[in-house]
Amino acid sequence: MIWFWLFLFYSFLGYLIERMFAKVVRSERQVRKCFLLLPLCPVYGLAMTAFLSMTEPEIYGFWALALRGAVLTTLVEYAVHVFYEAAFGVKFWDYGDLPGSVWGRVCLPFSAAWGLLSAAAARFLQPLLVPLAALMPPLLTYAALLVLTADAVCSAALLLRYRNTELLSLRALVQLSSAPPAN
Repeated sequence: MIWFWLFLFYSFLGYLIERMFAKVVRSERQVRKCFLLLPLCPVYGLAMTAFLSMTEPEIYGFWALALRGAVLTTLVEYAVHVFYEAAFGVKFWDYGDLPGSVWGRVCLPFSAAWGLLSAAAARFLQPLLVPLAALMPPLLTYAALLVLTADAVCSAALLLRYRNTELLSLRALVQLSSAPPAN
């Protein structure tokens, strides 16, 4: 159960990072999440749980953690991008214009950022999150899993039907449902 909560925590933190980044760069697209209603960006949760499950932060120095984090999280980011393209025919991000881009799926600047963020999280945040995750009661865990699953199924259905990531918001869904039917 601890890994599930860590996935949720890091997915939520990833969502917050995406929101802050979009505001800082004044992006037209202010929300880059991957679920319909939940404020979660699962690529962050998957990347961090993969990194943490394959790393013992206490035996590495900060820079070794950052390098390891950059490699592992970039591999997860690449795999998630390939999965989204193959399963749903969508792209949530495209780094094609950035230095060191590999088919727009990953790039050097973001790999470096993920490395620094994962090392900082492993060193400073993880010791706080594990005890918090351990406190979560089983009933709350099952309820969270149910809500996450329902949102993931709805999100997947929308992506499969419309192949449009912009529909993954309540506002867009309301607009879609109120649009006149196509002939």
